[in-house]
Amino acid sequence: MSTSRRSSTASASSARSLAEEHHKETVRSTYDMYIKYHRNPSKQTEAIGEKLHVRSRHSQFPMFRNVEKTGVIYATTRATEHGFTATDPTWANMGQGAPETGAIDGAPPRSFELSIDPDDVEYAPNTGIHELREKVATYYNTLYREGRESQYTADNVCIVPGGRAGLTRIMAILADTQVGFFSPDYTAYEQALGLFQRITPSVYLHRNPNEATMSPEAFEFETVGRGIGAVLLSNPANPTGQSIEGEALAEYVDIARRHEVAVIMDEFYSHYYYDGPDRSDDLEDETDWPKTVSSARYIDDVNQDPILIVNGLTKNWRTPGFRCCWVVAPAPIVEMLGSAGSFLDGGTNAPLQQLALPLMNLDFTRRDAWALQTHFKKKRDFLL
Repeated sequence: MSTSRRSSTASASSARSLAEEHHKETVRSTYDMYIKYHRNPSKQTEAIGEKLHVRSRHSQFPMFRNVEKTGVIYATTRATEHGFTATDPTWANMGQGAPETGAIDGAPPRSFELSIDPDDVEYAPNTGIHELREKVATYYNTLYREGRESQYTADNVCIVPGGRAGLTRIMAILADTQVGFFSPDYTAYEQALGLFQRITPSVYLHRNPNEATMSPEAFEFETVGRGIGAVLLSNPANPTGQSIEGEALAEYVDIARRHEVAVIMDEFYSHYYYDGPDRSDDLEDETDWPKTVSSARYIDDVNQDPILIVNGLTKNWRTPGFRCCWVVAPAPIVEMLGSAGSFLDGGTNAPLQQLALPLMNLDFTRRDAWALQTHFKKKRDFLL
């Protein structure tokens, strides 16, 4: 072999070694960054560390299990270290589905001033104050159940301190059963489903990965074939934004009814639609609502059909800090949710439930939903 060829071979070998070492260093750095923010790694994460010959930092409290951060919290924690705040206009939070909480063009004014009645310093009922439960029931009856014999009442509404608290209460009252959930979907579902030993999570994968949503036929096949007792899904889907609506949503509800499968509908983004009719020129027309979607439209009997709707002020009313949400369900299930709240979270903040009452006035909700869709459609169009 000539001297020049040996030199070329040695150079190539040296370049490969440098590239491999650089790759290993990058992986180690990424792993260290992950451990920094999650502190206590799971067994899967520790296995990766062993392959990298990196020793994990074990918890100084071995009596507690390792709990890793969700992706959203991981991202925002890192961003905060670099100066991120929710009010800084130089930052754009692309990792968290939090709406703008301030004033937007065309939205009705919101008053957040509150004089607290001494009675509201007491514990609120575990199912929420009656006035707010009535307003939530009226919202669903007006938008989705006009002319239907079966109507929601306050007995069908459980006020909860946040959507995840509502989901946790639901998981706590489920019997020994399999709970189906979709992939991809909201990341907190898998963690919430893993909290209770009675529940066996069962992931739904699309047989056709090119289809954004699962057809009712495929949904029925997966649900009945596996012996699923309950299904948890977001609609519109978080984070994909895909929507099950119209006849397809009606069939989902019918499948739940016929096979006695509880369907837990996370409808937190149900006001975020941009393909509905244009707004009427008459801004005072109380019948002129923007497009919204809810499974409540397709329920036959509100106290018989096993549909649980989880929603709240967080996204559609743009007040995530209130931690004031609700579960709409058959009255016997709401009673169970109240019992679960007594040992899980103790109920929703009483003064903030009072502050939420004007936000649930129908005319306010109608005007705010129109403004929300107009405002966020501009953002959607800009990104596309």
